[in-house]
Amino acid sequence: MKISKTSCAVQREPLKAPFGFKGSSLSELWQTVVTLESDQGLTGVGLGTQSTLWSDATIFTAMSESDSNSMMLAITEDALKIAVTKNWKNPIDLLEQLLPEVYDNAKRSTNRNDLRLTFVLNALVAVDNAAWQLYSYQKTITDFDAMLPNDIKPALSHRHEHLACIPLISYNVSTEQIKTEIAAGHFLLKIKIGSDPDQDGDLDKMLAWDKDRLTQIHDLVKDIPTPYTDSGHIPYYLDANGRYDSKDRLLQLISHGEKIGASDRILIIEEPFPEELKVDVSDIPARLAADESAHSDQDALERIELGYGAIALKPIAKTMSMSLKIAKLAHDKGVPCFCADLTVNPILVDWNKNVAARLATFPGMKVGILESNGHQNYKNWEQMKSTHPCYGSAWMEIQKGLFHLTKDFYDQSGGIFQTSEAYLKKL
Repeated sequence: MKISKTSCAVQREPLKAPFGFKGSSLSELWQTVVTLESDQGLTGVGLGTQSTLWSDATIFTAMSESDSNSMMLAITEDALKIAVTKNWKNPIDLLEQLLPEVYDNAKRSTNRNDLRLTFVLNALVAVDNAAWQLYSYQKTITDFDAMLPNDIKPALSHRHEHLACIPLISYNVSTEQIKTEIAAGHFLLKIKIGSDPDQDGDLDKMLAWDKDRLTQIHDLVKDIPTPYTDSGHIPYYLDANGRYDSKDRLLQLISHGEKIGASDRILIIEEPFPEELKVDVSDIPARLAADESAHSDQDALERIELGYGAIALKPIAKTMSMSLKIAKLAHDKGVPCFCADLTVNPILVDWNKNVAARLATFPGMKVGILESNGHQNYKNWEQMKSTHPCYGSAWMEIQKGLFHLTKDFYDQSGGIFQTSEAYLKKL
């Protein structure tokens, strides 16, 4: 396939309140929209959500929030210029051609030879999604299962009827807000740990804050039952975003969990260590998950060999193409996966949902799981929902903590082959 024409635009979406993680916070998220037009006159449209703090905190903290977003957008635009020079057979092939060249250019433009690959992958999500849509149009593919390469299909062979919607409990979420989420039916909490309470980088203070936060939340929900987990209790998904500097410090947190009776509630501890800290974790008494450090399938393999027991897939953050490669690797290695959010827009929630709907049930759970926290964080969430081409479909809504995946969801593949006229008008 050959691309003859491209376009790109952005929509800046404000958040309800500062969104804290990695010791810092976001105030808005930029939504990119990209078109790829083939030499046969077909057009694919792709969306992306930029999260510069998540993808490379060093870039984010070195400049203004707006400047870091502009830097990522420039990478997207560079990728589009390169894409028109490529001949490709499928989107995975296109990504494999684009990524090395775009990454090299990005390291030069940011003046950072240590630029995290995830920063570039995040910039490529809209391009990759447009490529998948264009490819499907070209091949007259109309459903997600038919779109998948044959060697990847075994990794995505399930069809969940329900997905637990995982809300995000960031640093500034109050106990009253947590109560509201529980009252709404949510039964798996993603808890951000690794706070920098005094903004001085003191890791002892961080650990103390994390212990207190775990105690606070455990005391709040420990006696609430749920039928959707093997234990019958609400489980915790702790996300450290690489803030822990050593196994010893992490073990202190786990020991605290044991002390307060919460150790059996900790389903996952995600990305506890900085990416460069490559230590064997097979002796840690908790299931550790790789997220940011699993940039690619090769990085994911390295983490699995270090003893990580789960992989967070992020088609909406690292591209669908790379996520499919990682899913295949993890499946081949017998390592469970789940889909995490990037606080993406409602259309991208369903790109993510298509993958989450087909993954094997995560250990300890009785239903599929999908993190989705846009409804908690976007100021204009309801308006954003109205841009979805399947707006009004029951499977878009969270009902008592669950997404209900009806036949209509699978028949329409969550709407990913349809185009949002609202976003198209931005171009």
